[in-house]
Amino acid sequence: MIRAVESEQHASAPVLAAYSYCEAVTGRQARNFAYGIRLLPAPKRRAMSALYAFSRRVDDIGDGALADDVKAARLQDTRALLGRVREGAVEDDDTDPVAVALAHAARTFPIPLGGLDELIDGVLADVRGETYETWDDLKVYCRCVAGAIGRLSLGVFGTEPGARGAERAPEYADTLGLALQLTNILRDVREDAEGGRTYLPADDLAKFGCSAGFQGPRPPEGSDFAGLVHFEVRRARALFAEGYQLLPMLDRRSGACVAAMAGIYRRLLDRIAREPEAVLRGRVSLPGREKAYVAVRGLSGLDTRHVTRQTVRRRA
Repeated sequence: MIRAVESEQHASAPVLAAYSYCEAVTGRQARNFAYGIRLLPAPKRRAMSALYAFSRRVDDIGDGALADDVKAARLQDTRALLGRVREGAVEDDDTDPVAVALAHAARTFPIPLGGLDELIDGVLADVRGETYETWDDLKVYCRCVAGAIGRLSLGVFGTEPGARGAERAPEYADTLGLALQLTNILRDVREDAEGGRTYLPADDLAKFGCSAGFQGPRPPEGSDFAGLVHFEVRRARALFAEGYQLLPMLDRRSGACVAAMAGIYRRLLDRIAREPEAVLRGRVSLPGREKAYVAVRGLSGLDTRHVTRQTVRRRA
């Protein structure tokens, strides 16, 4: 069982200001994520915003316009900062608000900070321009940049006392992260190609005649792009189905948060499946009213009850 600390440690004025900064970053740059964490009580919401702000910093280094050697050096500097957080060497009056908020969150909740080291490893792979021959190869990358975030988040959420199968909660959180990341990869396939990056496995691209890549609003000549997308969608749906088994292990509001975030991406995946070529014309997204519906559905517990019923039927 992973038990989150329910009572927040005393937060000084500088810590609260640092959390406010992280919440502003989250609200400005991560609308889907922000939709989910607003369902959490304040201590957990603040901790999640600190995790996001640190992760955003790492991603921004990887996605920026700096030379690769400079990016690598800055990522190592960020790893050193993470080391200071881990060692308890960041004071409340430190000038870096993200470090202050993350340090307080790590004192308040059992957050496995090694997951942020994994994120840095994944972004370093981006900086090196690594590509992936097989799904097993890509899965290693996805576990670094998204599965690790799932496990970090679980440190904040905790699991309910007595939850059946709670020892597998980190595995399910990791798998749900993979599902979200594969959905992101499908959504951003054109944008990534324009930036010189290819994430989909080379053997999948070859199987569907898409090895030439995606440089325009139309699929490569003679390819089965829709077949490729539907193949990856089926893989992502299987990951969602497995990862959703985490929901009954969480308290109501943490479960609502996870259901909302995952539900938004699950609906995004459905939209991509209905019109595969849309991802080559621009970023596919959900309207705000649909995101709000997903959040309400998560808060109502519908998704958790659905997963629980399925689990009971499998055991019967």
